[in-house]
Order: sequence, then structure tokens, then C-alpha cells
Amino acid sequence: MRFFLSIASFACLALTGLSLVACSDDKTTAGIEIGNPSIADKDTVAQDSLKDTIPVVTPTDPVDEAVLPLTAGFSVDYSEIGSLKSSGILLKAAAADEPVLLDSFALDLTEVRTFASYYSYMPDYKPTEGMRVWPASEDDAESDSVVTVSFTEETFVDEAFKDIDLLAGGYLKEIGVSFKPFVADDIYGRVLIDGEYVPFVYALANFQKLQLRYHYSQIEIDSVANKANLSVVFRAKLFADGVDFSKATVSEDGVIYIDMKNNVELWEKLNDRFVPSFQPLRYNYTNAAGIDSVAYVKDIWKGLAADVNENTLINGNFKSPFTTNWILVTQYGGWADTALVVEKNGERIMNVDVTNGGDSSFSVQLLQENVALIAGVKYQCVFTIWSDIADSITARIGSYDTFKTVGFSKHVYVGKTGQSIQIEFTPEVDDPFARFELNLGKQKRKFWIKEVKVLRLTK
Repeated sequence: MRFFLSIASFACLALTGLSLVACSDDKTTAGIEIGNPSIADKDTVAQDSLKDTIPVVTPTDPVDEAVLPLTAGFSVDYSEIGSLKSSGILLKAAAADEPVLLDSFALDLTEVRTFASYYSYMPDYKPTEGMRVWPASEDDAESDSVVTVSFTEETFVDEAFKDIDLLAGGYLKEIGVSFKPFVADDIYGRVLIDGEYVPFVYALANFQKLQLRYHYSQIEIDSVANKANLSVVFRAKLFADGVDFSKATVSEDGVIYIDMKNNVELWEKLNDRFVPSFQPLRYNYTNAAGIDSVAYVKDIWKGLAADVNENTLINGNFKSPFTTNWILVTQYGGWADTALVVEKNGERIMNVDVTNGGDSSFSVQLLQENVALIAGVKYQCVFTIWSDIADSITARIGSYDTFKTVGFSKHVYVGKTGQSIQIEFTPEVDDPFARFELNLGKQKRKFWIKEVKVLRLTK
């Protein structure tokens, strides 16, 4: 499994190294089942606390606003299957004897959306739908504002995206880019058959619209230029390798037409490969019949998920001093502060001091997001905890966008001496962004927590 700092960590390091963010009361009714929904517009006092001995930052302290604009590149890559490259690494050009060459391929870019979690009041934000960040307004979107991007000519977009800020108050999960096939064109290319290139035209008529959603780790951060770049790359070999063009019917003009009337079987096979060849985390598209398809790209999803016996949580031992992977949320009248206790043996313990328990157990929450869970796989959640007051808390793994429980929700009795909590669970749905929660509110008390793990037990 690859471990990734969140995009918000960029702001964390660029500013003062904030590690735990506490947020205020929620006006909706919440419970174990839904965890932490949107934050209320009333009683919006918030606090930011830092690890170790750094003093608490209050809302009255001046805070520099970090900005991270987005750029995007659109290109074709001819790398071998199994050697897919991350953004920021030079793409492989076509070889002299490349089996399939793409000569002309363009799409109309219609929309860019960000998918993020927010711990401030966002009355109109729907996490499952994301936030449209380009075009900037409904009028622009309704006026069919588009940018035609050519993958074969390597289009780079920066001016159109200059007002996009990836650090606009949330914890970025994904960027969604939406397209419609370029109406004046299909994909034109050549295929090597018996030592000679034969031209082909692949029709994009099966795709009315499509959205590619890229994981935040697929975004390249240039900390020197203070920019983020999303590389939307079409992997030519994923699209065409292993597809037998030799049996295709060649028209009288010497061209292989691949569409709903010509070489239909070949067309359907390429249709199945077309969208996954962009290698996003997941995608959705509407086909010519109006049927929607939604899926994860398997090899990208596999790279995010933990291996057997690996911890899906980041910094579960609290040894990384500056990271935004742990978040402290206060709401419904709850208030708390955090500090790290460093033992003589070097182990670090997270101390959460709940000075006002608030109305509910979830009035104070210690969270970690982006816990990648695979449906049908068995996991074990393990952590050590104790308190100055013996009583129960709620431990939970839920969805950040639907607030439903996707892992488990358990009432856990916490005593005055350290005890190891172990909870086995098997999620029923895939979720790359599940949220681990310790609900610590409802009364004034102190907690000490260490060695937090969510271990994958089975393949």
C-alpha cells in the first residue's frame, strides 16, 4: 500500500504545521449511525491545536491563507502495461514499430469538480456530488462553456483554471473531470498488420458524457511554483494491447471503421477499455442508450488499499509531528484540546483533554480520514486507550460523504488503566475514504490513546 499525505498537508507545511483541527457545533441531529454531518452556522467558534508543546491557535489569531491553484495536462502515453507512471514523470512516446498509434484524439472538457470533506458550515454542499470549481458559475455551465483538449497534441490548461483553489477550506479527496466526445471527431489512428500500418477510425458514439475521478495522490504538487497539476493521461497500450485488429473488415477506402455498424464486436471490446484507459481511481459515464456505468479502476484501487497485515491508518503511533491526518472535531457544545506525551522509551501518546463534553458522544471526535476499505475483506481495528474517568466511548468507521457506517460502530468501555481494544469487521462496500472516529464527548474527562491500527487480515 502507498501512504499519502493529504493535499491539506501542503497547507499545513506551508503555514505553521497545524495538525489537529477542531470544529464547532452542528445544527442537525446526529448519532452513531451518521457520525458527523455538516457543521452548523451557529456557534461557529473553532480551534486549531498543535502537537507537542506548540500553543493552541485561537480564532482571534491571524492566520495566513494558503492558495493552491490547479493546472492540468492531457496527453497519450505508450508505456508498457504494468509500468504505469505517476504524474511528474516523463511519458513514453510511441516506438517506431508501435502496434497501435493514435494520430488524433480530442474531447470536450465540460466541468471540473472537487470532492472533499469540510469541517465548517457548508449549507449547499453535497459531498456525493462534489463542488463545481470550473466553470465558475451556473451561467457559464449552462452556456455550454467547454475547452477542447487534444490528447495527441498534449494540451495544457492553466488560464481557464486560474481561479481554482485546492486548499479552499476542505480536505480534498478527488478531482472529477467531465467530458463529452468532441462532436467533430472520433479517434483516428493506425494499427500494424502484417508489417504495414492500416488506418482506423474508432467512433466515440457510445459515450454521451463521462466523468473521471482522480485520487488526490494522483495530483502532482509543485511546492516551489505553488501549483498543483493533474495529468489526465490516456494509456494507449491499456486501450489496444491484446485486441486483434487483423480480423477486422477493411473498407474500400482502406480504412478500418470501428463503430455501431462496422466491426461491432471490436467496437464493443474497445468501448469496455476506453474509460479505464485514463487510469482514474473511479469513473462514471452514460452510454448511447442512456445507461449509467460506475466503477473503480482495479489496478489504481489496488495501489491504494493496504496489503495483508498492513495498517491502513497513517501515523497511528503519532510519531510524525506535523501532519493533518488526525483531526479533532468539536460540535454540539463540545470543547477539547490535544497534546502529545512522549514516554521515556520514545512512544508517543495522544492526550485529548475534553473540557466540555457537549450534548453527545460525537460532540468531541478524534478522526482520521482516507481509510481505504475493500468490500468482503476482513479487518481488525486495534488501539490502546485509558481515561481519568471510567466510562464508555463510541468507536466507529463511517463514510465521509454519506455519514453511514461502512466498517463498524461499537460502544467501548474505557477504564483508568491502558487496555487494548480489538474489533474485527468486514465492510460490505468499497470505500477509499472511510473515516475512523473515536467519539469522546458527553462529559468532561481526559483520554490517552496510542498505537491505533486498522489492519487488513485477509486478501
